[in-house]
Amino acid sequence: MSLPFFVYGTLRPGEHNHGLFLRGRTQTEEPGRLAGAVLYDGPGYPYAVEEAGGGPVYGELVTARPGAYDELLTALDRLEEYIPGDPRNLYERVVREVTREADGAAVRAWVYVAAPAVAVRLRARGKLIEQWPS
Repeated sequence: MSLPFFVYGTLRPGEHNHGLFLRGRTQTEEPGRLAGAVLYDGPGYPYAVEEAGGGPVYGELVTARPGAYDELLTALDRLEEYIPGDPRNLYERVVREVTREADGAAVRAWVYVAAPAVAVRLRARGKLIEQWPS
């Protein structure tokens, strides 16, 4: 599926991974929000943790430029150390509906959320990150 990506942490504009991973690979970057999740300060970077009634988590909906989708998907999976089906993943890449801020439209997008074992640890001992729209 060639879906946009919803980024909420170090991949947002102005953050250190934005230029390293997204520059030159995106067609559009639009503000969006993910309902049903909260943001935790993980070791080194933030994690979206799915929670019914939680959120929203604010970020950007990123659409790959034509011809760059596979390259961007591979780069983001590598950054997030995501391997499909690997029980050691820190993140899982899942399809979720994200609301585009410009028009309120629901957009299906890839989102990297905390893997189940990570989510349990963060809920028990993690520090929530308060977010406001930018």
